Amino acid sequence: MEQSKDPLHGKRLDTILEELVEYYNGFEKLGEQINIKCFTDNPSISSLKFLRKTDWARAKVESLYLFVLRQKKKDQTRNKN
Repeated sequence: MEQSKDPLHGKRLDTILEELVEYYNGFEKLGEQINIKCFTDNPSISSLKFLRKTDWARAKVESLYLFVLRQKKKDQTRNKN
């Protein structure tokens, strides 16, 4: 059976959001990366409702997540050397 090479394959939006919040140490820093009102004004995991309904916002979150995955991979490579 072939596995998908898409890093978003099988990833739930809530998991992606939780990982981004953790990576950026909270919604405040995440809101600096993606200027979406649900991150900058009274943010919470309940932002999922907005992200699920709003394609452009979800696309920004997914794009940032892919960027973070690449950064983590670079950091791991640097730490090995």
